[in-house]
Amino acid sequence: MPMLEAALENVRSHRDRHLEEYRALLMIPSVSTLPEHREDVLRTAQWLAGELGRLGMERVELFPTQGHPIVYAESLRAPGRPTMLVYGHYDVQPVDPIDEWVSDPFGAEIRGEYVYARGASDMKGQIFAQLKAIEALAAQGPLPFNIKYLIEGEEEIGSPNLPAFIDAHRELLSCDFVLNCDAGMHAPDVPSIVYALRGLAYFEVEVQGPAKDLHSGMFGGSIRNPIHVLCEVIAGMHDAQGRVTLPGFYDAVRELDADERAQLAQVPHSDDAWRALTGASGLYGEAGYTTVERVGARPTLEINGIIGGFTGQGAKTVLPARASAKISMRLVADQQPDAIEGQLRAYLEARMPDGVSWTLHEHSKGPGAIMDRRSPYMKAALGALKEVFGKEPIFKREGGSVPVVGMMQQRLGVDSIMLGFALPDDGIHGPNERQYLPNFFKGIEAYLRFMLAL
Repeated sequence: MPMLEAALENVRSHRDRHLEEYRALLMIPSVSTLPEHREDVLRTAQWLAGELGRLGMERVELFPTQGHPIVYAESLRAPGRPTMLVYGHYDVQPVDPIDEWVSDPFGAEIRGEYVYARGASDMKGQIFAQLKAIEALAAQGPLPFNIKYLIEGEEEIGSPNLPAFIDAHRELLSCDFVLNCDAGMHAPDVPSIVYALRGLAYFEVEVQGPAKDLHSGMFGGSIRNPIHVLCEVIAGMHDAQGRVTLPGFYDAVRELDADERAQLAQVPHSDDAWRALTGASGLYGEAGYTTVERVGARPTLEINGIIGGFTGQGAKTVLPARASAKISMRLVADQQPDAIEGQLRAYLEARMPDGVSWTLHEHSKGPGAIMDRRSPYMKAALGALKEVFGKEPIFKREGGSVPVVGMMQQRLGVDSIMLGFALPDDGIHGPNERQYLPNFFKGIEAYLRFMLAL
């Protein structure tokens, strides 16, 4: 393929320039949650818009939202060819704790084979690599496919304005599939594609007992203690086999077939290494499933925190007026967050005793997603990874949540190809975030091969 060879040569001959441009992007502190960085976030959006215009997109536009703008671009010069919608985000997390960084979080310092900066891996490095692949192809002539971009500036604060934008621009965003660059690999030498993500339903339940805190000697044993009630209720949320006991919780869960279990068994994993990673003395989970299956293919319910009573130093003999617990559930595809809320309410209504009242507050909801492993777009991605890394990629289910993937399925009716090159030890959201540069450059070539395979 003459176009492929010319584009690969273009990429390889401009590595130094690509690295310096990448570092320049990393130096913009686009922290979406902090008001003092609002102009920096806008500057990053404008940088991307300028880059997309330079790459020959026919239309480039910054769409304002109630928060930070959405960058949109398109090139639709290949009638009859597939249309790809590229998703990414240009905002980053705060850098705290600053004193744990070895170098300036926005200095983009190169040490060894890594560049260190907030956003280096999550996810400026991924979207920048995709843009460089487009640059190399555009230098050879018209793109042999259609492409659209949706790059938001609020992913790190929960994408509050994205659902309304998608609903209002369904026709503008219509496509055959989404290329989601907010993704990673299992290890530097283990190419992989995530084909399923868990959703999230996060709530807080508060139990109210007496009108105010009481003396435990005078009143203890005569009225309900909200902490006792809460502990008994949440202790009953799992059975002895590690299964969640909410009524109907598993009704929509797809069982793993033999083929999928065999594929997941190929994921390099050691329970001993998992224990060492967590610092736990032993592993736990739903009976009948491996650790890899529990983390990615089964839903969970976790208590993330309990608050109530006296928690200061020393002793205070108090019978508390209230207690609360934060409860998160990671959901697999087909489990609907609204239905899960109904199941949680039904459980609480059945378990809460007389003598207390309770309220349930919603913190966040997002659907899970599972993609077609046999689609032509997935096959193109697998082929690109094999060509670049020299080995067969593996399929993975991810235990975490990327809400936009389920959002795209539900609102646009399209699957996402999760193709990115972040690594588990990149330190995203923490001090000394980094991007492994050999994979960054391989990522450019993989994006290039993938897009030409369309």
